[in-house]
Amino acid sequence: MHVADLAVIALYLVAITWFGARFRKSQRNLKDYFLGGQSAPWWAIALSIVSAETSTLTVIGTPPLAFAGNFEFLQLIFGYLAARIVISILFLPHYFRGEMFTAYELMRRRFGERIRRLSAGTFLVLRALAEGVRVFAISIIITTILGTGEVASILVIVALTLFYTFEGGMTAVIWTDVVQMFLYVAGAILSFFVILHQIPGGWPHVQTLADAGHKFQVFDFRFSWSEEFFSRSYSFWAGILGGCFLTTASHGTEQLLVQRLLAAKSEGESRAALLASWVVIFFQFALFLMIGLLLFVFYSDHALPPPKPLESMYPRFVWNELPRGISGLVMAAILAAGMSNLSAALNALASTTVMDFYKPLRERGRADGSERDYLLIARWATVAWAVILVFIGLVARHWGSVLEAGLTIASILYGSLLGVFLLGLLTRFVGETAAMIAMAAGLGVILCVRAWTHVAFTWYVPIGSIATFLTGCAAALVLPKSEHA
Repeated sequence: MHVADLAVIALYLVAITWFGARFRKSQRNLKDYFLGGQSAPWWAIALSIVSAETSTLTVIGTPPLAFAGNFEFLQLIFGYLAARIVISILFLPHYFRGEMFTAYELMRRRFGERIRRLSAGTFLVLRALAEGVRVFAISIIITTILGTGEVASILVIVALTLFYTFEGGMTAVIWTDVVQMFLYVAGAILSFFVILHQIPGGWPHVQTLADAGHKFQVFDFRFSWSEEFFSRSYSFWAGILGGCFLTTASHGTEQLLVQRLLAAKSEGESRAALLASWVVIFFQFALFLMIGLLLFVFYSDHALPPPKPLESMYPRFVWNELPRGISGLVMAAILAAGMSNLSAALNALASTTVMDFYKPLRERGRADGSERDYLLIARWATVAWAVILVFIGLVARHWGSVLEAGLTIASILYGSLLGVFLLGLLTRFVGETAAMIAMAAGLGVILCVRAWTHVAFTWYVPIGSIATFLTGCAAALVLPKSEHA
């Protein structure tokens, strides 16, 4: 046991939990609990967006990509920028017309209550499965530190994150995101220089080995209509198109990210937060890929076999090779990324449950509820989702690479979700029934692609979105006029 490191980690966990719980007093109604009272500055929301889309998967899953390959993953990040521009132009004006708590209220306005429940339900399934993978990723860190079993590790981190999310709502989520993002980026920068210092020959030696192994390669412009082309996860075309569709779906239709955009004071501040977040995201992914490159050189110089699973490589190195105290700080930073994303997911899952299911159902039953009643339900919905994520996290231990498992799960469901949003925003002749048929068809297409082809996950969202959109248009043309919008 590294006493100094454990003390640093324990101090961090106590401090961040206390900090987040302090926001309880400002939670007076659902707007406070789910949107932070729309009082956070744009730069804080930008950092919160980065924290929400990063997670422990990025911290422990990105270095292995450079360790085993090169920097081609960065091609996806350029697609992320294109998506942010699309969202700023197409989605944000609709989200700021009137007061909205969730992304799926937009679907109710455009189509009706049934499509709202279907799209909201899709999000709940998507986020629960993807977040379960992330919960398991956090347990890898805890297990590395304490040597505890994965079950105990998952329970500890979920319980601590649940406490301050339950108490402080979205305000706690945003401001703990800011603190945690600074911490894990600082930890990554610190570990980069410490690892570099432990490599004889320094950066010139790193560059020599990297050049020999083509590690700095970013772009792959090869194009063809062959199965081999579509089976490659990272190419320029898969990055631009796949990354754009993936991020348009995640940031434009998924409550986890849309909730942050809705928490801004105005449409302009929301747009500024969204675009500024890309700069941080690019720097962040480049930094973790560089760490993976340094670890490749370190392992090569010492003729060490890579650890299994490969995602444990970075946390193991930090814990075993970095100076005492510093390793504790970096480990606390990695935990910060995981807790940040988990708290965001819990609040987003609770908001969708209450605003898109519980509250409409209660209002249809003509049962009035006070803000105090709804706030209590929101808090207990947060607890319920925490329990569900624990169970999914236990199952996720058998799903393979945590980074690609998380992205694959999201990509399967994002296609139909983005497709129906595009039907709502870009057409006027498609009605609710056609939209529901389109969502089912889009999901079916991707499940078939997943089961019977070798197409890479980066193509799932474009394929699913296009299939959903075209099916919706076709269904609208054959359905009776009474079914049209």
